[in-house]
Amino acid sequence: MAAAFRKAAKSRQREHRERSQPGFRKHLGLLEKKKDYKLRADDYRKKQEYLRALRKKALEKNPDEFYYKMTRVKLQDGVHVTKQTKEEVTPEQLKLMRTQDVKYIEMKRVAEAKKIERLKSELHLLDFQGKQQSKHVFFFDTKKEVEQFDVATHLQTAPELVDRVFNRPRIETLQKEKVKGVTHQTGLKRIAKERQKQYNCLTQRIEREKKLFIIAQKIQTRKDLLDKTQKVKVKKETVNSPAIYKFQSRRKR
Repeated sequence: MAAAFRKAAKSRQREHRERSQPGFRKHLGLLEKKKDYKLRADDYRKKQEYLRALRKKALEKNPDEFYYKMTRVKLQDGVHVTKQTKEEVTPEQLKLMRTQDVKYIEMKRVAEAKKIERLKSELHLLDFQGKQQSKHVFFFDTKKEVEQFDVATHLQTAPELVDRVFNRPRIETLQKEKVKGVTHQTGLKRIAKERQKQYNCLTQRIEREKKLFIIAQKIQTRKDLLDKTQKVKVKKETVNSPAIYKFQSRRKR
């Protein structure tokens, strides 16, 4: 009953409003209240405590102090920034290493290697763009022969066939025998396009085989690390190579 009476009395009591900024001080903005002052005072006190702690830390600092993190941090615009470490494992490699076994990876790699060998035997890599360009050196006795040298005349072939590394018949062969196979330009372009497509497929398979070989090596390295033999890391792991460890030599029974 008393609680209900207090609520009824509050509903009829006079509303107390906070004093606003006087008219002649409007240019100063809102009038600061106690709660605003308290927030500002707390913020000021917090900053002073922080500055006091920094001064104390600077006074007590040991000039010979060393942390291992100092080797991985550099000062940039007055801020310590951790150096970006090189990527050791790509997301694709990590996914395969977590989900697949080394035997499965090795099986896929062997399958890719067989397909590569079959493609190489079909294409012969005669005019492959990724192949290192071979050199043909001609020797002469006099300087006059060098100045008068003509490749087509020396090889006894047509000037249009000089750039070929294969199927470069001599002029006498062209005069005696008929040209076999496709001769019109459209057919030649189609054959060249198909051959280039096969070379692109071969390049992709070679890259895939290399990646699978690296993944298999990394998985095998992780399995070898389960051994309790004392070991030392010689080389860190990178995207293109596994980590190298030197194991303590142990005599087997």
